[in-house]
Amino acid sequence: MRKLAVALTFALLATGCTTADNSTAAEGENPQLTLKIGSSQPETQPNFYCGMKLLKERIEAQPDLNLTIDMFPNSQLGPDAERFAAVQSGDIDIDLQGGSAMSTAFPKIGVLDAAYAFNDIDHFFTWVDRNGTAFFTEFNTATNTTVLDAWYFGMRTFTATQPIRKPDDLANLKIRFPNTPQFLANAKALGANAVAIAVEELYLALQQGVAQGQENPVVATHAQKFDEILKSASLTNHQVGVHFVVISDKTLDKMSQPQKDALTKAVHDIRAENRKCVDDETEKVLDGWRADPTRTVVEVDQVDRNAFITKAEAFFNTHYTGENLELYKSIRASA
Repeated sequence: MRKLAVALTFALLATGCTTADNSTAAEGENPQLTLKIGSSQPETQPNFYCGMKLLKERIEAQPDLNLTIDMFPNSQLGPDAERFAAVQSGDIDIDLQGGSAMSTAFPKIGVLDAAYAFNDIDHFFTWVDRNGTAFFTEFNTATNTTVLDAWYFGMRTFTATQPIRKPDDLANLKIRFPNTPQFLANAKALGANAVAIAVEELYLALQQGVAQGQENPVVATHAQKFDEILKSASLTNHQVGVHFVVISDKTLDKMSQPQKDALTKAVHDIRAENRKCVDDETEKVLDGWRADPTRTVVEVDQVDRNAFITKAEAFFNTHYTGENLELYKSIRASA
């Protein structure tokens, strides 16, 4: 498997990926390509307007690349697991995916979504920049897809019908978690009574009382209007939310080297801007919640974080085995 040669230092970009001679354009020219990019986020969420939209603008601002990007947010191309399968088959070119949704194809990536595995987003990016080359080369071999970079989604927190300050507060609440093995394991690790509901069905489920709470980054909770129903927000920050920008190797096979380099650089350059955008929007939403007398915001220093971390570590140290356990312990040791 040949290396994708890019003159960048970011660890993920050293990942191996399949390439092929391009027969759709004359030698030295960039083929005319339209790339389809999907995600589950709506247009009102930062990873759309400070992520996908920026990528489209910056790539299409370079007309010599002959690249057009068509955007399909808000699960227009299907739920996460279906979209990742479509990336593997080449039916979708690029997608924004969480590790849990891709863990059916590469189980180890689910560990990156373990509750309290990473202390914060700095811990996550430091770990990825140091370990990404080997990790994502293995991911590429298993999935025939390539991770170009990761964009911050926000720290996952609880919103519910009542405040959550410690693990015991979760005991009598039905909390929605995404229906993946890793997210459901997170629920057990935190002491939650999980209800597995697709995000596309969650608003109605909250209205009907099928779930009494949910966990998501603040920006997602607000963008998808779950805060219209749930008035208590608890900043447990129990999981670093990221979206991996993953591309099909079948798409890479069609692209010239200048196109690959430009796309990879654009995705990587957006990382810092996207993070600031998420942080700014998070604070804006939180300020609105704090100013609303009908709401309760349990601040970070009002959460018994040590109790949650101790509970999660005890769970995952017996839940994981083999390479997954080794990976989990290495992440925690790097905190």
